[in-house]
Amino acid sequence: MEISISMKALIAGEQIASSKLSRKLRDELLAEGMLLVIPHGSKQSYRARDPEALKRFLIDKDENYRILETDSSDSRASMAAETGNSKFVMVRSCPGFPVNSYEPIECFLDGEPFMVHPQKGSFLFVAEWKQFTIPENVVVIGIENMENFRMIRKQRRFFEKYLQAHGLANRVLFVSRYPQSTDLRKWLCTIPNHYLHFGDFDLAGINIFLFNFQQYLGKERSSYLIPDDIESRLKVGSRKRYDTQYDRFKNLKSDTCELQRLIDLIHRERKGYDQEGYIGHGLLQP
Repeated sequence: MEISISMKALIAGEQIASSKLSRKLRDELLAEGMLLVIPHGSKQSYRARDPEALKRFLIDKDENYRILETDSSDSRASMAAETGNSKFVMVRSCPGFPVNSYEPIECFLDGEPFMVHPQKGSFLFVAEWKQFTIPENVVVIGIENMENFRMIRKQRRFFEKYLQAHGLANRVLFVSRYPQSTDLRKWLCTIPNHYLHFGDFDLAGINIFLFNFQQYLGKERSSYLIPDDIESRLKVGSRKRYDTQYDRFKNLKSDTCELQRLIDLIHRERKGYDQEGYIGHGLLQP
């Protein structure tokens, strides 16, 4: 598989013109939050929000992108020497997803007890996710942003108040979709636990939840974390974020009342709000 020059440029952190990407791939990368849109008058260009995350997403999407992990100085002969196969062995080097918790959660990995309680400043990574099971009375919270994921202890009061107010179990396992792959979603489909999605409060963030999680898990088993104070937060949010996403997601709808109200609120305020704003601050309302 030959990787396009434009895709290599994106992964190298460079900016490319909209015309250099196929529409299908561009729309998919925008929906996944992989690209930053840079307006130039009536035209647009793109840059990877996180080049490493983009590379991982492409590899998980199509193993042929594994060639991106090979240094450009490597020859087919050297790959053959290392792998015994000049066509390169297509095996994912790091399947799975990170997990975190601010209190001990006794889980099981391959049938053996596995305690999830990382020391402050660290988290765990579950590679053998097909053998990973958790107690049924644990709520799984998926966090899109790695900064929020790493700093769950600074958001503990926020999560506890939200779970209590919405009648959800107070025992929580935090998971992340980084690096972007379908492993987390596939694992969620095998367990009965409720999934609570904590993402950015913008149209793209809601789109990720609707089409990467809820359509597979169903409305009974999944929900979007919508803080009580989101209206006041949106008032000081980003107008640029909303304007950038509008054309792509202006027709976004949800048949879940609470989520549709959030979509309507975003359109009314014409702003988006990053989830990082909740680190260390909790709810603004008592």
